Amino acid sequence: MKSIKVFSIWLLGSAISFAVTAPASSKSWHSTPVFHASTPAGYEVFLVKPSGAVISLLGLIECPDLEGAQQVATGVNAGIVNVDGQPLRHFPQNFSFRITASLRKTVLVDPTDAVNTPERPEDLLLKLKFRLKAYHGLDVREIPPESVRIIGVPADIPSDERVYRVSFNVEKLPITDRCVLEVLLPDGERLAKFHFDLL
Repeated sequence: MKSIKVFSIWLLGSAISFAVTAPASSKSWHSTPVFHASTPAGYEVFLVKPSGAVISLLGLIECPDLEGAQQVATGVNAGIVNVDGQPLRHFPQNFSFRITASLRKTVLVDPTDAVNTPERPEDLLLKLKFRLKAYHGLDVREIPPESVRIIGVPADIPSDERVYRVSFNVEKLPITDRCVLEVLLPDGERLAKFHFDLL
């Protein structure tokens, strides 16, 4: 019998809840949609030195073309069909990551790492950079964002939270590839990473 666990993340003043359905057996999949237009991608929490501030990074993958898609097998026979039942061979051409960088206590966990930067925490929120890496076996390539926009509170208004939409336009990216969005500090050092895998 399946068990359902519900998680909540407080984001932008409202709770986002999502359910994870555990299959009765790890070797079988049921005809239940497993992909949605918006999918939580996790979070990371950092201590900023020397200021002592704590930054939370929350990721959300936005891909309307995946709504209703299903994984129809696992292992070497793994495959995905779209809502019309047609096999997917490639990632949808357009997708985005919504990254929330916040000095609020949006995630009630302790920092897992520390970062040293001379930037004021509020300024750091405005200076984050992004890059996408696509892994194909041992090969890796970088895919530049099509656009990076701050949504929500405009950049010229003081705020302790910034929300980025990082959008990509990819061509013929196999569903067997692994995509990783890296969040970078202004000097190019990696701060966090968020995965987007289909298989």
